[in-house]
Amino acid sequence: MPPPVSLDGHSLTIADVVAVARRRAPAAVAPGALQRMGASRRVVEAAVARGDTMYGVTTGFGRLAHVRIPAADLGRLQLNLIRSHASGVGEPLSEEAVRAMMLLRANVLLLGTSGVRAVLPELIVAMLNAGVHPTVPSQGSVGASGDLAPLSHLALAMIGEGEDGGRLRAAGLAAITLEAKEGLAFVNGTQAQTGLAALLVHDAWGLWRTAHAAAAMSLEAVRGTPAPFDARIHAARPHPAQRRSAALLAALLADSAIRESHRDNDPRVQDAYSLRCTPQILGAVGEGLAFAERLVTTELNAATDNPLVFGEDVLSGGNFHGQPIALALDVLGIVLATLAGLAERRLERVVNPDLSSGLPAFLARHPGIESGFMTAQIAAAALVADARVLATPASVQSVPTEGNQEDVVPMGMSAAWKAERILADATRIVAIELLAGAQGLEFLKPLTPGRGVARTYAAVRAEAPALEEDRPLSAEIERVAAGIRTGAFDPGEPGAG
Repeated sequence: MPPPVSLDGHSLTIADVVAVARRRAPAAVAPGALQRMGASRRVVEAAVARGDTMYGVTTGFGRLAHVRIPAADLGRLQLNLIRSHASGVGEPLSEEAVRAMMLLRANVLLLGTSGVRAVLPELIVAMLNAGVHPTVPSQGSVGASGDLAPLSHLALAMIGEGEDGGRLRAAGLAAITLEAKEGLAFVNGTQAQTGLAALLVHDAWGLWRTAHAAAAMSLEAVRGTPAPFDARIHAARPHPAQRRSAALLAALLADSAIRESHRDNDPRVQDAYSLRCTPQILGAVGEGLAFAERLVTTELNAATDNPLVFGEDVLSGGNFHGQPIALALDVLGIVLATLAGLAERRLERVVNPDLSSGLPAFLARHPGIESGFMTAQIAAAALVADARVLATPASVQSVPTEGNQEDVVPMGMSAAWKAERILADATRIVAIELLAGAQGLEFLKPLTPGRGVARTYAAVRAEAPALEEDRPLSAEIERVAAGIRTGAFDPGEPGAG
């Protein structure tokens, strides 16, 4: 079992999220965080006892903030908030997405700015460790006051209601009774979209590195030159991810006998952009991933509910607004669509007899009677079109809600859904390129590729044999795509590990 992840509200990482969400690492509450929570809870209780006006604590919500709530109804107010906001629709989120959301919500409550009792994050941690995962619909959040609907479905289970409440009790866990502020503090937050974004950032980096392995194999298959990956070129335009990209490609192609076979007397002066400019394009993709990673990493340990407790002060603000994460997700979608389009163009050069420097048409052993990778490239083209349509940003598509009180909303969950779909498209396109690149190398034997490309070729052949005659490729594409998701073709980076 992976080591436990300790939650203190300050140090959660994307790697921690992956460990708990996917590998079932246990979670634990750091003792110091409980002390902070106790102090902030006492501030809220004192303010309630004085009769202070606090949004969502002694007042209604949104457009109803002007309605003053009697002291006897404060608990009922929080309960009704959860019941009314558990109005999500659509297919449920995946188990790993729900686990990520739960982990993030527990961590943020432990910051000590929410003014809730320790029993809330403690119950979430207990649910994670017991494998109790509420059913959370994937649609119905605009990400403005945070992810109100998804978090409400989690809270509904925690108060023991619905089928998920039954599963809570069946696991031997006690439901909670919400007190003043606790319902509001729980659902005001960006943890559904941020949990999804954390998993997507992790997966996108793995695909980014794997796309280099596919690019290097395609370059070898069409007997391209690695000269454009010379470090001096990229030092002259020193974008960090571009330099990383060039170094990775150079390492993958090192000691290539295929390269040596056409070093001299090659009439070609330069390769096409899809080969020659891979570091510039994937470098830009990497910069976009780094931008998204920075925003997501910050949000993992950010106070995103309202109002917030600072010392003796209870302040209303707007940290629940999901714009940073919606933007990060849109950037992820855009750069992954770029990666997908680049991979498809390299694939086309490998299968097209007019562009492949002597490889047989569509990599078929008997072109004409066989079609080889012809339709696999068509599938990649369809996936590129899908990804490009979905790359249209969601974070600019505001539709006001709550009687125009929430008049600018970020649509973060829509951005997350799009980014997930684009990632899946791009992963399958790179899978097709890996299969085609490996097939292209079959026609260059006995010449051998670079050391890194040879490792990639062997990994592909572990999932799919060489194409000796036409056969359905769908299952092989899906197997290789699944391998990309688990890191089976990830070459790492030069000097790493």
